[in-house]
Amino acid sequence: MQALLAANLPCRIAAVISNRADATGLEFARQHGIATAVLPHRDYADRAAFDAALAQAIDGYQPDIIALAGFMRILTTEFVNRYHGRLINIHPSLLPAYAGMNTHERALQDGVKIHGCSVHFVTPDLDHGPIIIQAAVTVLSNDTPHTLAQRVLHEEHRIYPQAIRWLCRGQVSLNAAGKVVSDRLEQPGSALVAPGLE
Repeated sequence: MQALLAANLPCRIAAVISNRADATGLEFARQHGIATAVLPHRDYADRAAFDAALAQAIDGYQPDIIALAGFMRILTTEFVNRYHGRLINIHPSLLPAYAGMNTHERALQDGVKIHGCSVHFVTPDLDHGPIIIQAAVTVLSNDTPHTLAQRVLHEEHRIYPQAIRWLCRGQVSLNAAGKVVSDRLEQPGSALVAPGLE
């Protein structure tokens, strides 16, 4: 939330909505004059009822893009399909590797040399939507889940605003086949190798 505000995006943040009244982003949003809403998921009989109420709250603000950040709820297929091509998420791994939880612990346990984060369109298949942008960090020999998470978070704060900037400008979208299309230039030719070659 703070990183998105600091990025001076070419769009207006319509609202911050959370299922937790104690979410830090709510107070930060209020301090910056952004509308907020809280929908405690435990107030609803099931996931479908919560998602219906959430959709009603979202639609009241008429957003063009719905950006999930720290929203740790699995959304129903109906909800995801309602916002097809407009619902995005940030995930702390280089998807499709390490979908789900505890990504940093799992990466360290597997001994990977490169880890990172991904911004993707949300689909009903959890953490497997079309990827918009990724950033990689080298895994250090003395990394802990905490130190690795801190470096990945730094990259998350760079690429999430970038993805939203592209979406606001119409430079990234989903085509009819569910693939990301972009007018962004590809980075020319360099490979990322870790550990480095001699």
